[in-house]
Amino acid sequence: MVRRFVAGVWRGMRGSVQWRLLWWWNAKFMVGVSGVVRDPEGRVLLLRHRLWPEGRQWGLPTGYAKRSETFEDTVAREVREETGLEVKVGRLIRLQSGFRLRMEVAYEAEFVRGEIRIDPLEILEARWVSPHDLPDGVMPGHRVLIEGG
Repeated sequence: MVRRFVAGVWRGMRGSVQWRLLWWWNAKFMVGVSGVVRDPEGRVLLLRHRLWPEGRQWGLPTGYAKRSETFEDTVAREVREETGLEVKVGRLIRLQSGFRLRMEVAYEAEFVRGEIRIDPLEILEARWVSPHDLPDGVMPGHRVLIEGG
């Protein structure tokens, strides 16, 4: 009886009211998006991030998705903002829940054109490296993505 009443009330609400209630009731997530960018020689683009913890500053181009932005567009935008490079985004390689209310998404990407010009507010250094010769301090989760795990 109660279930029928609740279902009837729910169906009687307009869509915008339903969406507001669902938004209020459910968790809100930030979406962290990373790109495993490779050049024609198979090297991976690594960045030393200024704002990351000391000793774990090396990682992939990474950033948060903006509202109404596709995750593929996030990868291309973050690579462009952090390095000035243009990339072609490929297949999804990771989708998982992350720390607390964060979702982790990663895509493969191919270098298309450009020369590295780092954004000094976020990035200390950028370089192309062999996946078999990664520097110390690569974020463990990024190491797994680079090595194809």
